[in-house]
Amino acid sequence: MKTSKFRFSLRIRTIRNRFLVAMILWALPAILLLGYTSYNISKATVMDMNEKSNRDRLRTSSEIADLLFRNINGLHFSIVVNDAIRGDLIAKSEEDSFSRSENRQAGTSAILQRMISNSSADTKYVTSICLFDLRLRVACSGRSDDAGRYEGPDRDQSIRESDWYLDAYDSKGKVIYYPTDIFGDSESSFSTIKLFRDKSATDGEPIGILVINVSKTIFSKVFGNDGEYGSYMSLDERQGVTQAVFGDSGLLPENGSLGRTISSLRKQGYLVGFYDNQTTGWTFLHLVRSSELLRQSRNIPWVTTAIAVAFAAVALAISYLISRTVTKPLLKLKKMMLDWTKGTRDFPVMFGNDEVGVIGETFKRIVRHNEELSARLIRSELKEREAELRALQSQIKPHFLYNTLDSIYWMAVLDDNDQIADMAESLSVSFKLSLNKGRDSIAVRDELLHIRHYIRIQNLRFENRFRYVEEVEDSMLDCEIMKLLLQPLVENAIFHGLEPKLGEGTIWLKGVREGEDLLLTVEDDGVGMESLSVTEHGYGLRNVKERLRLAYGERSMLEIWSQPGAGTRIAVRFQPSNLKNTTDT
Repeated sequence: MKTSKFRFSLRIRTIRNRFLVAMILWALPAILLLGYTSYNISKATVMDMNEKSNRDRLRTSSEIADLLFRNINGLHFSIVVNDAIRGDLIAKSEEDSFSRSENRQAGTSAILQRMISNSSADTKYVTSICLFDLRLRVACSGRSDDAGRYEGPDRDQSIRESDWYLDAYDSKGKVIYYPTDIFGDSESSFSTIKLFRDKSATDGEPIGILVINVSKTIFSKVFGNDGEYGSYMSLDERQGVTQAVFGDSGLLPENGSLGRTISSLRKQGYLVGFYDNQTTGWTFLHLVRSSELLRQSRNIPWVTTAIAVAFAAVALAISYLISRTVTKPLLKLKKMMLDWTKGTRDFPVMFGNDEVGVIGETFKRIVRHNEELSARLIRSELKEREAELRALQSQIKPHFLYNTLDSIYWMAVLDDNDQIADMAESLSVSFKLSLNKGRDSIAVRDELLHIRHYIRIQNLRFENRFRYVEEVEDSMLDCEIMKLLLQPLVENAIFHGLEPKLGEGTIWLKGVREGEDLLLTVEDDGVGMESLSVTEHGYGLRNVKERLRLAYGERSMLEIWSQPGAGTRIAVRFQPSNLKNTTDT
């Protein structure tokens, strides 16, 4: 009898009280779980946002670095094409007299100094320029005419066995970025190295090595205010060993690869973002301690828990007081929402003037507004797609114009002849065709005319090194295609395929119809590529691929084939009838 009474006393008689007890039993573990989950979500969100932000910062820093290093590459180019310096190097290699060689070294140093003073490139980060002849005698501007740490009884052998010397000969004329000052003069500078070839010789015979030392203060321009939010580093990996070009080298493990270095930094409590710079081959890093990043988020569990407890208490009180009055209109609201999910858009249900009634009427208004917003969204997406295509297409115009103006400038400085008139004429025609009266499409014959003028400009610049072969079916000439579709491919073939190649090169542009598709191919016999992954990081091909997709849809195609020493072929396939109408009104 007592047991029966005890059980009866534990029973909760009313549904309202049962609902209240159930809410309490459900809310307590939910509140604890909410605090734990909110902390982990906030931590993951902060780290994800930090990773995306760092990736964007490093990409921007890499683009700034490319612009600054382009000046250094331009200075290299202006020196190696200087006839006076080339003549001195050839003469010194043929002279036996030490005194005459000393006089020529002084003359070479004076020429280098004048070139720095008269250069239009930004040389404020250049600390010194040195030129080795084939006998490893040095002429410098900005430092003494010696080999620095290599001076000694085994001077020549030490230089010839050094990494930078061997890399210079293996680079085939490209500029090498070395992480340190090769002379050992200063820890606050690094060296850029280029093999000096005799352009008058058919085989491009080496006649010296050009070294330009650059101050590491250039990284203050690349990374901005280092230390304002974390810190930056620039790393160079050679033969599996990573060393710091810029930043705190004390954080790096000894003789570690790049992967091991990043893993070590993370074990030290750093969040690491990295980005590979294509010009130098270096890896840019952003470091920030995870404890510093997550300092404020540690209070989130307690604050969230306090807020959740307060809301739970209020919710329980309200549910206890008005559970009956709320249940019925809520069921009506639930039914209306279920009907909406099944496609109903007209609701004759009437609600009272209480809060649930306001929700019900608001939901009906939202349904009507949602229909209107869906229609607006479709129109907005179409306009956004057109604007995105136009923005991508406009980016490539100044890209080509810059290269052409650069060519005109160097022709004027170096050759001082009437060829500049021809180049200016070709530039005028090319610029006119690129503007195309504001239209985004162009006839195939006009795009081919644009390419011919572009080849003409490059041949004036490189002394007719490039042969251009055009094989396009006559039936394609009047077809309207996306403007500046083929010219960036030809430009890519010249600057990445034929320019590093010794001697002459050929570009073939072929066009055929295959059913409703147009197949256009640009092929060169240049140096080729070992891996096609490098094309994903360049601006030109990525721009063309994205514009092709936006203009002709997902059925369009851009394929790349390349083999080292044999050349590169890029094929573009699309239906010209699928060209989206993006002409300016």
